Order: sequence, then C-alpha cells, then structure tokens
Amino acid sequence: MPAPSARRLRSTARAMLPFPEPESWLDVGTGDARFPATAKEVFPYTSFDGLDATRRVERARRAERVEEAYVGLLTDPRITTRLRARYDVVSLLHHLPHTADPREELHAAVAVLRPGGHLLLEAPDPQCAFAALLGRRWLPRATGLRLLPLDDLRTELESRGCVIVRTDRRAAHIPEDLSAALSLALPRPLPHWLAATLLAAARILDHALAPLLSLTRFSNTYRLIARRETPAA
Repeated sequence: MPAPSARRLRSTARAMLPFPEPESWLDVGTGDARFPATAKEVFPYTSFDGLDATRRVERARRAERVEEAYVGLLTDPRITTRLRARYDVVSLLHHLPHTADPREELHAAVAVLRPGGHLLLEAPDPQCAFAALLGRRWLPRATGLRLLPLDDLRTELESRGCVIVRTDRRAAHIPEDLSAALSLALPRPLPHWLAATLLAAARILDHALAPLLSLTRFSNTYRLIARRETPAA
C-alpha cells in the first residue's frame, strides 16, 4: 500500500475534532511519525508520542515529530506498565493487522488510555465486496495480515469496557482496489510499458469512483473511535 498522503493523514486526525482536545496522544506503529507530524497541524497543543518496533521512531523524536519515542511492542508488559492510563488518545492506523495477536494489541491499547480517553483505529475491512469477489487474493497489502471484521472488533472493545462512539467506512476508504486487482490479473509476459499504462488508468479510475464506492460495501477500510469508560466511583 502506498504511503498515505498528508491530506489523508489530516483527514484522519480531524476525525477526533468532535471530542475533547487531547493533552497526550500515542501513535502506535508510528514508523517515521508522519501521522503525528501532520496531526500537530490539527492539534497544535497536543503532546504526541510514538511507539514502533523499529528505531525509526527514535529518529522521529530527534526530528521533533514526536516528543517521546518508545521502541518495542505495545504488548510488552514493560511498556504497557510504564504507559498505563497515560494517554487521552491512542491511534492504531493500519497497524493492528500486522501484529502477532490483534486482540492482545487491542487490550494493551485500552490499558494505556486514561478513563474517558479515545482509541482511533483504521484497518482493512475483510468483509468488503472486493474481499468477497477475490477471496484470499484480495489486495497484495492484505497478504498475510490478520484482519478483524468490524463486528469482532466492536465485541472485543466492548468486552474491555469501551463504548463505540463512531464508525466510518466512507472517509476511511482507500482508492486502490481496481489497480490492485488488475496487478494480480495482468499476464506476466505483458510489455512493461503496456502494464504501466493499464495500471495508471486503473489508478485514475480508482480515484474517480472513490466517492461512489465509499458509500457502498466496496469501501475497503473502516475507521472506529471508541471511548474507554470512566470507572464508577
């Protein structure tokens, strides 16, 4: 999957505007912290931290894209204990399917939220229409990923004391399905120039149809915002 554009990253950050302005935000699987760097444009007074399995996050801290950098896994008890109940927002953006156990990752994400804090999550939807049409071959980006249907995700979070406050497939849709399906279908002996021309045309069509497809079951990605409930007094 190509890197998300700054416009798309800003759109994701703006999804949190209807909620109380966060003081602290942890982006999990942040890599080079492109999302925190862009989200600061929307939330200039929020402190953004990043966690990643690689040391790219440390370079991001030195570049001042995040204030605190953590190298490791969110499910590592040393990290979970250190960050427990620390953040107003935790974002998991196309990160959950890459984890060894998505459910454990969800539990750890909830644990580092303050009561009343919000979890912002985006992930490929394994129940979209393209998945039904192409089966296990759906999108090269989905190969080997652990994909959770939205209903399963909802159940997991509710079992951890969260309330689902918003779901959205329209804004989260990624216009790439036609070009990805074509890349699977093109015969290998096809001249490079012809393959490139066909794929470029498919990418244009992906973007042209996105406003319509995002309103249907062909929307390939979901966004979910959940709130960790404040414990009863």
